[in-house]
Amino acid sequence: MVRPFGVKGQKRKRKEKYDRDEEEGEEEEKDEKEMEEKESETAADEMAGIPIVQIDQQTKKPGVIFVLERASLEVAKVGKTYQILNSDDHANFLKRNNKNPADYRPDIVYQALLSILDSPLNKAGRLRAVYVKTDKGVLFEVKPNVRIPRTYKRFAGIMLQLLQKLSISAAGKREKLLRVIKNPVTQYLPVSSRKIGFSYSSDKLVEMSKYVGTVSSDADLVFVVGAMSHGKIDCDYIEDFIASM
Repeated sequence: MVRPFGVKGQKRKRKEKYDRDEEEGEEEEKDEKEMEEKESETAADEMAGIPIVQIDQQTKKPGVIFVLERASLEVAKVGKTYQILNSDDHANFLKRNNKNPADYRPDIVYQALLSILDSPLNKAGRLRAVYVKTDKGVLFEVKPNVRIPRTYKRFAGIMLQLLQKLSISAAGKREKLLRVIKNPVTQYLPVSSRKIGFSYSSDKLVEMSKYVGTVSSDADLVFVVGAMSHGKIDCDYIEDFIASM
């Protein structure tokens, strides 16, 4: 039985419409990708200077230093731009390069820095410095008076600029708030400081307020924290490993 001409025409029209929709979808996807790349470039450009916050620097009490070890902050060229790799946005790119997306979690060091710099400890002037060491062995210092951006995308722009230019100054000033420094981190730690590592696998479960009370009141405290998604820190300068209750 021969199909009516009208039915054939309808099928051909449906196929043409499907092809047109598919092409439009590919163009939209391409436009979205280009827009994301432009936003990433804009975020980096806006980081020419970052704001500072006022903290009490007159306190004479012993200070606290944080060292964030094994932070996932790896730069790679994705498409036309350089970006900080993360498991959400670059899963396909990482898999194509035989890398495990679960290892790429820069959001962990971002949240850690937010918590430390926004803490009452810092506002009271007790925070002396924060040091971050990446998985690739790059060490950089974060000054206590830096104000970390409130969004991850802007934070990634800062980290990208820091790892490419090696330092970032305060907005309108020459003071370097973030700067890449030479290893090892121990040369920047006070000689008499107590160096304490945090580990979930530690058998020493403590209540922090009581534990800190046992340390000499004149000694600065150095807290070493892992900034990775899994595994443990292994640093020979740590004197004691604890797990907080």
